[in-house]
Amino acid sequence: MSAVKSGAQVLFTLAVMNHSHAQQKPEPMKPMPLAGADEQTPSRAHYFSWINQLDPGPTESQTLANLGFFKFLKDEYGMHLDIYALDEGTIDHQRANESMESPRFKALFPGGFEQSVALAKSMGTRLGVWSGPDGFGDTPEEEKARTDMFVKLCRDYNFYLFKFDSVRGTLREEKQAAFAHMLKECRKYCPDLIVLNHRLKLGIAEPLATTSLWEGQETYIDVKISNQTTGSHNRVGALSRGLPPNLTRLVEDHGVCLSSCLDYWEDDLILQAFNRSMILAPEIYGDPWFLRDDELPKLARIYNLHRRYGDILVNGMILPDTPYGPKAVSRGDDSTRFLTLRNLTWNPVTYTVKLDSSIGLTAGGEVYVREFHPLEKDLGTFPQSGEIAVEVPPFRSLLLMASAKPIAEIGVAGSAYEILRDTPDKPVLVKLLGLPGTQAKVRLLPGTQSFSEATLDGKPIPGFAEGKQVIVDFPGTPLKEAWHRKLGDLQPADVPADAEALYEATVFAADNDALANRSVSRSGPTTIPQVQAARDAFFNDSRVLDRGVWSGFLFDDNPKTFFRNNGADKVIKAEECLLRLDFGAPVKMDRLVVHVEGSDPRPGVAEVSADRIHWIKVEAVGVGKTIELKIPTEHPVRYARLFPGDWRLNEVEGYLGQTKLDRAGWRASNLFWDYSRNPAVAAWSGTFTLPEVPPGSYLCVAFEGKHGKEGAYAAARMDGKPVGSPTRAPSMPYNIWETGGGQPEKNSTSYILVTAEMAGKSIDVVALTMKNGVNEYQPQVWITAYPDPYVSHNVVLQRAAR
Repeated sequence: MSAVKSGAQVLFTLAVMNHSHAQQKPEPMKPMPLAGADEQTPSRAHYFSWINQLDPGPTESQTLANLGFFKFLKDEYGMHLDIYALDEGTIDHQRANESMESPRFKALFPGGFEQSVALAKSMGTRLGVWSGPDGFGDTPEEEKARTDMFVKLCRDYNFYLFKFDSVRGTLREEKQAAFAHMLKECRKYCPDLIVLNHRLKLGIAEPLATTSLWEGQETYIDVKISNQTTGSHNRVGALSRGLPPNLTRLVEDHGVCLSSCLDYWEDDLILQAFNRSMILAPEIYGDPWFLRDDELPKLARIYNLHRRYGDILVNGMILPDTPYGPKAVSRGDDSTRFLTLRNLTWNPVTYTVKLDSSIGLTAGGEVYVREFHPLEKDLGTFPQSGEIAVEVPPFRSLLLMASAKPIAEIGVAGSAYEILRDTPDKPVLVKLLGLPGTQAKVRLLPGTQSFSEATLDGKPIPGFAEGKQVIVDFPGTPLKEAWHRKLGDLQPADVPADAEALYEATVFAADNDALANRSVSRSGPTTIPQVQAARDAFFNDSRVLDRGVWSGFLFDDNPKTFFRNNGADKVIKAEECLLRLDFGAPVKMDRLVVHVEGSDPRPGVAEVSADRIHWIKVEAVGVGKTIELKIPTEHPVRYARLFPGDWRLNEVEGYLGQTKLDRAGWRASNLFWDYSRNPAVAAWSGTFTLPEVPPGSYLCVAFEGKHGKEGAYAAARMDGKPVGSPTRAPSMPYNIWETGGGQPEKNSTSYILVTAEMAGKSIDVVALTMKNGVNEYQPQVWITAYPDPYVSHNVVLQRAAR
């Protein structure tokens, strides 16, 4: 790689010397690597807006709302973002290279970049932008205009990053010198400018590009990357990613997407930031405001830790699989090392870490060991060249710090904990963690700080701030069994008589909403105004509304919104899908009215049910742009299914007489087959009893082997009633926001929520192989929980007066 750089460097220098715009003597500039960074440059904390907006581009109001979110994280948790990059469509877009004078840009950013730059600057952040590589036109005037625009971004706005992408075309060979000259002029004002090369041949300008896109891999979960094996969550595929050759840092791994399948996002980010630790790290994109409020401290914690130790994280070494497991890395200097380990199996794995030169630790003296993820733990002090056993939970990553220097970070000895906030001039917030019914003797490890007093859940803890040991009880009943364990294998069985009811339980429990909508539904409401503002900026954008990918539009009393079949994978043809409606509870109605946009609807088969087992056919009549179902009122109904389900629908309303029914809690789906078209032809089953149900528990039905696309479904039965599987890895069929990913043909895993009422009862777990499927798999059943089922106490530490 260095030889290529050297040759290209010579060509680059000759071209710039001969370029018509390079006749002026270069101005003195701060000594910096030619590409703005080198392998020893500390990482830059980065966010980019792709998936939060698509090719139409971000808007000024949306950008300000998003920057407000990051400013909240800075003010509350001290999280520093170096770069906020505006992605595709900001100036250039897929169809054309444009300028900041174009009507399109001015419509997106009526005030230009001034307000966005000012808000970013107020929190120490600089902007970046996505662009095409060319746009230099065919005349000297056009070339100069393109160059001047990028120079302006650096000179007037202090831009930190340019991303050049082949999506907008290639760089003409005769314009390579112009491209190189442009970047050289930009770096007169921003010598640290980061330039990303996404799949481009830059020729003689290549030495000026900071990075290339490693593996060409985007990380939008279950769209661009998905599981290839069974696992307890949807990010197992992301956690399985390897390492760049020789731990090269001047490449980009595309960061961690936070727009879909959010569970275990933190394990993904730990590996991105501390394992690969490229020039852009921590790097996220999409919609971090989709996270739960209580997850934001963890996001900030990862960023803050990486920033504090960024100078030494540039040095890494790959550790051997034995004894450290796959793709383990140690980063740091001779006295402090950060180790990232991972476990890609169903069972916990214990690794023995040697605290010596084999992990890069050569300084003498005792070694202090601290775990920072998945939980924070003080693991103790060990003699030089000692060793320690650490357990990595299934399908998770682990971050370990081993240092011959006393650890400066605040910690707690005696129990697991999380640092929720360690922001200057604010009280420190710590969450103590323990399993239910346990007791811990805890002691504050103040690091380099000092504190005057402490409270536990609002009550004073005498002596804790001074380092005295105190006893803490974690309430609840002690767990009798491991909360993550295998329950057993399912065995071949006859197709059960209630196979259709089991299938319907799953497809009614699931939804076909866009992954963004699923993410917010998963996380729930926010109490943080800046989070709400960023969510609103996304979901209220007309360009999002016009995609019609959320079932909630059917119940919003807005005739302009709609829900349509826009599935990611055409395994199930749109005209073969059913529109399924769940009213949330049995209700009496005599009319169900479906408003259809476009051509006159073709009434098909319609059925209603109170229990998803017994279905009643009802009359469906087309009336103008509506379909009306005449429903008998003798018994309440909860469910309806209509065929076909490929209509573009505006609203669904229910009536009893002239009274319009309250639709709170109504749900819909439109991408699942009619069971009669694809019935079960084989089955597997097993019966299990759970003595206890820790909070957050769910069953994992792992289909080990080949089952075909949409060829197998899982469900359960409790007290004879079907219980559906609402989620799956890779994801259940969804209506697409950006683009779609293919549905799995093998090794998928279905997830069944476990509720407290299931404790002590027999649960029948059933796997159904459908007519279009392949019965070449062995289903296993595991129970696990997310988040880990710990009980917590909140500690507030008041800083001592200076």
